[in-house]
Amino acid sequence: MNETAANIPANMQAISIEKPGGPEVLVAKEHPVPIISTGQMLVKVEAAGVNRPDVLQRMGAYPPPPGAPEIPGLEVSGTVVAKDDTAIRFAIGDAVTALVPGGGYGEYVCVDAINALPVPKGLSMVEAAALPETYFTVWHNVFQRGKLKKGESFLVHGGSSGIGTTAIQLAKAFGARVFTTAGSNEKCAACVKLGAEVAINYREQDFVEKISKLTEGKGVDVILDMVGGDYIPRNYTAAAIDGRIVQIAFLNGPKVEVNFAQLMMKRLSHTGSTLRARDIEFKAVIASELEQYVWPLLENGTVRPIIDQVFALDEAAKAHARMEAGDHIGKIMLKP
Repeated sequence: MNETAANIPANMQAISIEKPGGPEVLVAKEHPVPIISTGQMLVKVEAAGVNRPDVLQRMGAYPPPPGAPEIPGLEVSGTVVAKDDTAIRFAIGDAVTALVPGGGYGEYVCVDAINALPVPKGLSMVEAAALPETYFTVWHNVFQRGKLKKGESFLVHGGSSGIGTTAIQLAKAFGARVFTTAGSNEKCAACVKLGAEVAINYREQDFVEKISKLTEGKGVDVILDMVGGDYIPRNYTAAAIDGRIVQIAFLNGPKVEVNFAQLMMKRLSHTGSTLRARDIEFKAVIASELEQYVWPLLENGTVRPIIDQVFALDEAAKAHARMEAGDHIGKIMLKP
């Protein structure tokens, strides 16, 4: 049995990937409004985030998991307009933000209720839509897998990205000493403003040498890396004894020659994860911890999503071009 709101259309505008390729293959087309399943809600989308996995999907390198929509988009904010009667937490008319396995680049999307959260007080709907993908990712990888603790040191590569700006703020808020790398002096300044003790311009300085000096040779306790490639052996050198390195992407490629002696001698842990394919119950645990530990920080202004630029939904190609240009600081958003 479904609870339904009146005037839900049969069709909607959403972004199709016509074929694998560049940003130009993203085209706005008419799609059927999706039909909810057990435990789901239909959300009228107010805003959606653009993320690196969307780019990989567009290029044909990251297909949706089984059962997920072909429409890209992993995070949204919006209003609940219909719901299955087992989705008991939220009511029709509630404002929510949610992690979805796909379908965010549309006017409506099906959301598993246990992967949705209330919009934090004081945040706009655009800001709320910028939360799920980055905050779920950072919480799981930095705090659950990386086990970052108060008083430890933390290095995040790509500090001006959506992931980076989130990781800097959360690590700082929970009492870590925060370092980052970024590709320009402007980006480095933005990272320092967000709470990084030092931001290293990787085009001008060797982050391994700089980290060694900043930590008096000790190295950092946790590294969050989305670069891969030749950063992997350099991360091993920059890590402290018993350091933890968490891999979430490979912008420089997944293959490199590595001397694993440092892994043994330093007792390092090198782990990694992807979030999209994990089941909704796994993601629900992250959602619960975020609501308990992070949502209060968002509501009191300790941390906040950083918005780079907002594009109309039918400008998704321009949004992807902006991401691929690498000039953004924070999140790139779409608004139907």
